[in-house]
Amino acid sequence: MEGQSADLISSLLPLVALFAIFYFLIIRPQQKQAKNHKQMIAELKKGDKIVTNGGLMVEITKVDEDNLIVKNHDNTEMKLVKEFVAKKLD
Repeated sequence: MEGQSADLISSLLPLVALFAIFYFLIIRPQQKQAKNHKQMIAELKKGDKIVTNGGLMVEITKVDEDNLIVKNHDNTEMKLVKEFVAKKLD
């Protein structure tokens, strides 16, 4: 019996190590990036320039709870869902 439990532990150890490596290289950085993106979206305000997931560079004219009203370079206004903000321009 003792040989079988030691054999089981030694066979599961590489699997546990592989999961730990996978967690620290893939899952954890992805969660951190998602948290930073959510914080960036929460801090958006009127006058900020952003890039949408579609590649549009626009300026925020109004911030609603779930949406942003943005102005394009030709002064046309559009409604944008906050989750589609890719990044904020400095």
